[in-house]
Amino acid sequence: MNYEDILYDVRNGAAWITINRPDKMNAFRGRTCDELIHAINKAGYDREIGSIVLAGAGEKAFCTGGDQSAHEGQYDGRGTIGLPMEELHNAIRDVPKPVIARVQGYAIGGGNVICTLCDFTIASEKAVFGQVGPKVGSVDPGFGTAFLARVVGEKKAREIWYLCRRYTAAEALAMGLVNTVVPHEQLDAEVQKWCDEIMERSPTAIAIAKRSFNMDTAQQAGIAGMGMYALKLYYETEESREGVRAFQEKRKPDFRKYAK
Repeated sequence: MNYEDILYDVRNGAAWITINRPDKMNAFRGRTCDELIHAINKAGYDREIGSIVLAGAGEKAFCTGGDQSAHEGQYDGRGTIGLPMEELHNAIRDVPKPVIARVQGYAIGGGNVICTLCDFTIASEKAVFGQVGPKVGSVDPGFGTAFLARVVGEKKAREIWYLCRRYTAAEALAMGLVNTVVPHEQLDAEVQKWCDEIMERSPTAIAIAKRSFNMDTAQQAGIAGMGMYALKLYYETEESREGVRAFQEKRKPDFRKYAK
């Protein structure tokens, strides 16, 4: 597969997969998701690879979720909502290698969901986390909600989703959303340090442990599949479209006038 939206690089046994859309805050369109899925599976089943690093190009953003400029009722790719999100999320969970989110800036919306799903999240002190769905007429009705509650607790997960606040790297560390926070200039070195440690461990033991950790939340994949159909119907409403219009016009949305 010829990559257009991502970069793929192998460094000392770690596959670095970088969303390369800095002009779009590394938001993903349909092609981005397809390339990420392909690259994650390529690295995940390569015996020479010990870990996978997911990153975002540039200094500003790790990933800000779905590209709203490619969203008119649904996104521009395949899948229930025009983005194969269930497949991308399952790829992160299913590959038998630890997946590390390297967060140097904004991890918002779908980018925040990716951080939640990764085995580890390593953040720069400049990183910012949060959800945005209810501000733009969207939501993640699968892993993004249910699994987040598992990671940070039910009350905190509801706060994150209902209020769409922003959280510093230090706050994210305190709530258990990230593993460690380092000075910005030390981020790559810290990520590589974790990758090097993983390479010294038994890959089979890690693969078994990962499957075991994921086993008791495996049913959330089915919930996500059903939830995406509900989301598709929501995207077809004027209430959801008001969120997209307001985002593109850089104004506050007025959801209430469309709610039924």
